[in-house]
Amino acid sequence: ELQGLATRNHGGATLIRTPPQEQSVRQRDSLNSGLKEAIGACAARLVQPGDNIIIDSGTTTVPLARHLLYHREVTVMTNGLNIAWELANAQGVEVMLTGGLLRKQSLSFHGAQAEACLNAYSFDTLFLGVDGLDLQFGLTTHHEAEASLNRKMVERARRVIVLSDASKFGRVSLHRIALLERVDVVITDAGISPEYRDGLQRLGIELLVAE
Repeated sequence: ELQGLATRNHGGATLIRTPPQEQSVRQRDSLNSGLKEAIGACAARLVQPGDNIIIDSGTTTVPLARHLLYHREVTVMTNGLNIAWELANAQGVEVMLTGGLLRKQSLSFHGAQAEACLNAYSFDTLFLGVDGLDLQFGLTTHHEAEASLNRKMVERARRVIVLSDASKFGRVSLHRIALLERVDVVITDAGISPEYRDGLQRLGIELLVAE
């Protein structure tokens, strides 16, 4: 009940929503790929020369990395092995990996080493991918250690930008990353519902709809 997933009643509990099952990177790559590409391109336009940014692992953030190929004087910290690979040939982008344990399901690093790495840095912007975005419960993900690392990323960034296609709105995965009050910008697609468009704007979050 405290997690917002069930309502306690006499003799038991009633599920409010069932957390979606996690899919592999390969499975997620093919889902809404065109929308993710547009979201990534929109996010890349917010990156300026001299920026120090974090790009979270995930399939929605990979297109962002691809669109940074010709940027200059940008430093990227990432916990995503696939993100680092996309940026390997970006001559104007310095790439830093968090290190830690590799989670093969998501091609992401996590754990105490990854979290400790972030303590020594301050970043302008975090580009965060999520498994769920709910107006009440906030940002969520499937994996506990990844949620813990994401919370550390949120702490170390002055601006938090969430990249999420509209299919993830209203979803709640098991582990909360942060409440929406910590989010500055949400980049999504035209499939966003009026409820979520209005809800995000009421919270003072800038909403960018990728074309």
